[in-house]
Amino acid sequence: MSRIAVIEKAKCINGKGCELLCEKVCPVNRQGIECVKTGANNKAEIVENLCIGCGICVKKCPTKCIQIINLPEELNAEPIHRHGVNGFELFSLPTPMFGKVVGIVGRNGIGKSTALKIIAGILKPNLGQIGKEASYSDLIDRFKGSEAQSFFEKLRDGKIKISYKPQEVDSIPKSFNGKVIDLLKKVDEKNQLLEICKELEIERILESNIESISGGELQRVAIAATVLKKANLYMFDEPTSYLDIKQRIKVSKFIRKLADENTSVLVIEHDLIILDYMTDLVHLMYGRETVYGIVSLPKTARVGINTYLSGYLREENMRFRDNEIKFDSKPPIQLKRHVVLTSWDDFEKTQGSFTLNAVKGKIFKNEVIGVLGENGIGKTTFVKELTYGKIPVKISYKPQYLNKSDEPVILYLKNAIGKYKSQLINPLNIEPLLDKNLDELSGGEHQRVEIVKCLSEDADIFLLDEPSAYLDVEQRLLVSKVIKDFMFMLEKAAIIVDHDLLFIDYFSEKIMVFDGIPAVKGVANEPMSMQDGMNKFLKDLNMTFRRDPESNRPRANKPESQKDREQKAENKLYYL
Repeated sequence: MSRIAVIEKAKCINGKGCELLCEKVCPVNRQGIECVKTGANNKAEIVENLCIGCGICVKKCPTKCIQIINLPEELNAEPIHRHGVNGFELFSLPTPMFGKVVGIVGRNGIGKSTALKIIAGILKPNLGQIGKEASYSDLIDRFKGSEAQSFFEKLRDGKIKISYKPQEVDSIPKSFNGKVIDLLKKVDEKNQLLEICKELEIERILESNIESISGGELQRVAIAATVLKKANLYMFDEPTSYLDIKQRIKVSKFIRKLADENTSVLVIEHDLIILDYMTDLVHLMYGRETVYGIVSLPKTARVGINTYLSGYLREENMRFRDNEIKFDSKPPIQLKRHVVLTSWDDFEKTQGSFTLNAVKGKIFKNEVIGVLGENGIGKTTFVKELTYGKIPVKISYKPQYLNKSDEPVILYLKNAIGKYKSQLINPLNIEPLLDKNLDELSGGEHQRVEIVKCLSEDADIFLLDEPSAYLDVEQRLLVSKVIKDFMFMLEKAAIIVDHDLLFIDYFSEKIMVFDGIPAVKGVANEPMSMQDGMNKFLKDLNMTFRRDPESNRPRANKPESQKDREQKAENKLYYL
């Protein structure tokens, strides 16, 4: 059986209180054979073909920076790429197909962005040979007999031109200083600037400076910049982050239209409803986060997403998750709750030219309420108004934007570590983050820390603003379950603002719908049942959803399809 040894170099502290303990305890080293040694930059290094997989170094390492993993027996190929000695390994690649939108779904840290960067030519693969770069001939030989062979032949012959939207759109203001229109003019190879800006609804910000626009506007500017280039392969890494549900649907339709007989599209997306809506085929990525990633064969979008939720790849005979994720086919049973936790009266809040009107409402013990609405419609304003005095109870608030500081995580979460280790720290895998500072965390790590911080406070109501941002599919559903279980245990309540309908569907008993005109006026309606709330929300979107017969997950109907017309006629837009 082959195995992989991965060392997180940033956590290795050889010479700073550890003195390479892994080297001393290794039984192979004790026999006089150098399996664990001091490598580059005075960091530990493991010679994998000498490692016997005993795991002693993993257990003894004081910073938990070593992972020794036995690779699946079915995996008999060399990696496409390895990030340095004892680094992450990527096996296989997704395959672009002309006329198709191909999606990629998988956990964070499993190699999705690495795969896109290799296809885009930003990262040169080494086929597992550190310090070397694979040629097109090497890649063509590697993928002989597959769709990928044809792709790399066309890439070698200059028949494929690629345009790539990276994941980190918030880094754009760091590399470009000026107006939105100036950025887009620089990349406009199609002479379609105004047409594409209109489709993406960014015409009104063209004269704005890049550093002054919102995250959602920045995302759509990045998509416009990608599509304005002449290419026949467009790649989008998480194109819907920062966008509200209405914008996500519009962007999905826009991206779908790009694929034709001469053009292919690759997309990484964590919102499963949007992934399903946008793509024709899906690759699953599985393995072990930060250790290795494997790309499955392509499947139709419906089958691929259901397979991902099931946790089992039948063709590869590979179980990559212990549990199956299932959804309810019917609305949650309306439990008769008797204990009102708090309530609020009608109120109005004006901020500049924007006015929010909130309808009176109440929250019961053990309730989890999902909040839906467009960006700029007053959801965050409402949450802040409750936080700062509208209701006479203790409130814990997780803001939309994360707290950036150099405070150690272990101090930041001292309350949670002392009281809720089994309820919050362990399920959300926080322990590996405790020796880091907040400003050293990735977006997903930081989000999980902020969720734990919010839930561990002494409060009656927990208000969380966009807790799914930066989280992968599995983390979103796990966070959803943790919040629901936590409210039941404490007999408290939560109000959660988010744009991922699948995430909202998984935890909500009731829905608050915000409507109005973004940046002008908003109305916060009272909490409604899931069925009534989703009907109201989807009526505004002019959309219907059906339940997948296999997983019961919600799936968007095609506009004007038979199912769409039937459900609209019966006013059953979400549940049948």
